[in-house]
Formats: sequence, C-alpha cells, structure tokens
Amino acid sequence: MAKNNPSACPRVDIGGQAVMEGVMMRSPDATAIAVRRPDHSIVVKRTPYEPISKKHPWMGKPVIRGAVNMVTMLIFGMTTLQDSTQMLGVLDEEPTAFEKWLAKKLGKGIDKIVMATAIVLAVALSIGLFMAIPAGVESLLKSSGMSPLGYTLLGGLVKIAILLGYMSLVALVPDVRRTFQYHGAEHKTVYCHEAELPLTPENAQTFSTLHPRCGTAFLLIVFTISILLFLVLNILLPISNYFLRLFAHLLMLPLVAGISYEVLKGLAHSDSRIAHILRWPGLQLQRLTTRRPDEGMLECAISAMNAALYGLPKHAPRTAEGWAILHSYRESDPDYVPPQPEPAPEA
Repeated sequence: MAKNNPSACPRVDIGGQAVMEGVMMRSPDATAIAVRRPDHSIVVKRTPYEPISKKHPWMGKPVIRGAVNMVTMLIFGMTTLQDSTQMLGVLDEEPTAFEKWLAKKLGKGIDKIVMATAIVLAVALSIGLFMAIPAGVESLLKSSGMSPLGYTLLGGLVKIAILLGYMSLVALVPDVRRTFQYHGAEHKTVYCHEAELPLTPENAQTFSTLHPRCGTAFLLIVFTISILLFLVLNILLPISNYFLRLFAHLLMLPLVAGISYEVLKGLAHSDSRIAHILRWPGLQLQRLTTRRPDEGMLECAISAMNAALYGLPKHAPRTAEGWAILHSYRESDPDYVPPQPEPAPEA
C-alpha cells in the first residue's frame, strides 16, 4: 500500500462531503465521488477542479474567500448530491408520467432547472429558519423594551436551537443516518491522510469522527460571529422595523461568512490551548451529524481520497460515462498491481 508521506503526496487540506451511499473528496486540483452500488461494487468519478481564485485572485483574499466559498459550496454541494444519485443508478428507473411531461416541456435543460429550483428552495428554507424567525423574535423582544444585548443574544440562541432541533429530527430518518455514517467515514479518512498513514479501513477506523474543519463546526462559528456582529449593529444602529432588520441580516451574511471562514481555518490549524477550547463546541455539535461508519463505508471514502489525490486507476474497467468500477478499495491505491492472468498450460 502506498503511504501518504511528503515525498509521495505533499500534505494538503482535503475537504469532503457525505453523499448518498458514498463520499466526495476534494483535493486542490480535483474532486472525486465514490459510491457503493447495490451489487457492492464501488463506482468512482473524478473531475478536475480549478479554484475560482486562480482565475480571479481577488476572490482568494482573506474574508472575501469565505463569502465566495459559501456560494460555490452551496452550488457544488447540490451538484455533487445529484451526481452521486446518478452514479448509483437510481435515476435509471422508468420516469413517472409527470416527469415525462416535465421533460417534454422543459427539454434538455430540465436538469439545470431542477437543480436551480432545489438551490432556490434550500436558500429560502435557510433564510426562513435561521434569519426570518430569529429576526422576528428580536423585533418582538425589542418592542417589549429589552436591551440590545438581551434581544440579540436571545435571537442568536433561537438560531442555535433551530439548528439543533433540525439536526436531531433529520437524524431520525434511516437514510440520513446512513449519510451521517458516511460523513464519519469521510472524517476518519481525512484524519488518516493527515497522519500520513496508509489508507486502510483498519487505520482510518482508529480516528475520531469529529474534525475541526467540518461544515457543521462552520455553522456554529457562523452563528456565533453573527451574534457578535449583530450586537454591534443593534447598539450602533437600532432597527425597529422587522423587514429592515431582516434585510440587514441578509446584507451582513457575506461578511459573517467571510470572517467565520477565517476563524474556522485559524482554529483548525492551531495547536494552542485556546484554539482547542474554542473549537470544542463545534466538535461536539458534529456528534449530531456523524456516526461510526462500517468498513464498507470507509472503503468508499478511501477510494474517493485516492482518486482525488492520484487519479482514477488506469486498470479499472469503466462505465459508459467513464466512471471507474472497483471491487475493492485496494484497487484505488496508486501502487496497486492487478493480478496477472495465469499463462495457458502448454500443449
């Protein structure tokens, strides 16, 4: 097995995402998705990736890059989920009458329209739950005569309570629980890579499912930073009108995301005692969104990691779409040598 040492593969931050029955891994120059099909094979797709900051350097500046990352990851995350569904073959089923009618009306652009609609609905739900409701609570408390410190803190606590309640409820769905297991597999595999150990299920399983660079931790940081910034806003410029307050929250979202991104990166790469204390709440929140994976889930995560770092195995058979078909995570290792067929016996 190839070891992830500096000479073989310089250490870089690898991001990831749990998908339907699989894992996506993202290296600096590529993304890879690995899913487990019902026949137990692992199907892997690799896509070259170029950060938008390479084309537009100003988008890679501190704070700005966090706001840009928030938008790109929302779009990329939805696309990744759609790709994983296609790779599983779920979309190969006979379409319903409504789906056929919709395809006839919208033509070839149906996938893009459906994806855009899903993104709009996701954004609308997020704004409704985490901005509209808390802003309403703040307005009510302000009108009752509560101080800016009081109604800002309580409004922030409402956001966090909604987040905790939402995560707890979705975890009751069996398919979501499996996705949370794949989320745990992603974290364990990233830890294994960072420890420069051979990527095997046995090695990866020894690590925690809680990782400081997780998006769940990022959400908690976003809420904390928003409370602090909105507190300053409420003290300097008190807003009584509900709609103006909601607009102010929306207007400050890019700044909140940008600062939160820098805080997340800083805490994740620091070994100081203060950093350990500050990132502890975000790690504990991940107990709601990660579960201990089984060996098969770790194999998917390892296959995605190897594909993102080294490319698709040249020896692996391909689907009609060009995806690699693996029967073991070992086949994704760059040093894997396929078994040679035995020579035919001489006559």
